[in-house]
Amino acid sequence: MRVRKPAVAGYFYPSDREELLQQIEWAIRHELGPKVPQLPKLGADALGGVAPHAGYIYSGPVAAWLYSALAGYGKPDVVVVVGPNHYGVGAPVAVAKSGVWETPLGRVEVDQRLASRLGVEEDPHAFSREHSIEVQLPLIQYYFGDVTFVPIAMWRQTPSAARELGKALARVVREDGRKIYIVASSDFNHYEPHDVTMKKDDMAIGRILELDEGGLFEVASKFNISMCGVGPVATLITAARELGYGEVSLLRHATSGDTSGYMDETVGYASLLFYR
Repeated sequence: MRVRKPAVAGYFYPSDREELLQQIEWAIRHELGPKVPQLPKLGADALGGVAPHAGYIYSGPVAAWLYSALAGYGKPDVVVVVGPNHYGVGAPVAVAKSGVWETPLGRVEVDQRLASRLGVEEDPHAFSREHSIEVQLPLIQYYFGDVTFVPIAMWRQTPSAARELGKALARVVREDGRKIYIVASSDFNHYEPHDVTMKKDDMAIGRILELDEGGLFEVASKFNISMCGVGPVATLITAARELGYGEVSLLRHATSGDTSGYMDETVGYASLLFYR
């Protein structure tokens, strides 16, 4: 069995189990966090949402919002995590179809049944150093315990690639029959002053709230919004439309400046919930 060892434990989040649990609980209780590990449902059913993937001390409180919201809808059987490939290693769109991923909280098994039916190229090299998917796993473990997951990494972040993957995910979710959440892992604008980042983020968030994946790509390009996961988010938007999830709610939006206090070069973070 292939075991994927953590690449960023001790860097993006603590490598010690107890310290990691304490940091997740700190993120929940933080003034920017949800305060509770389970929020009231906004609708009858949730598909998933958008969560950031920076170091927990920066983005953890915002990321906790999505998972606290999803917890209100119950434990899933499978969580699909679609993240950007920051290093350009491996297939343009890659999936792991088997094996387990380790974190300080234990092992998470890849859901072979779902992953093998997506029609996405299997390439373990795409995940070797990538943090955008890994940092979601301790949160998934904390909130949902023993579930399986499907990691998908995208370096080809184009409208056509996102739409193709989103439709494939929708088909598999519809046919599978189990309770499945889809998490699009993305940070928003990078390394500009807090006010600039907030304004740029708002333009991108506006397109997401309208389920407009084409508009998301357009505003990101036109206004130079350095959102690293535009492809994964567009994938989620496509899947949501295909599956009839027509509501999106912005749960929390902040920047690294809100947690670090350094406002000159910030990264934007947002949690958004997709539901019906």
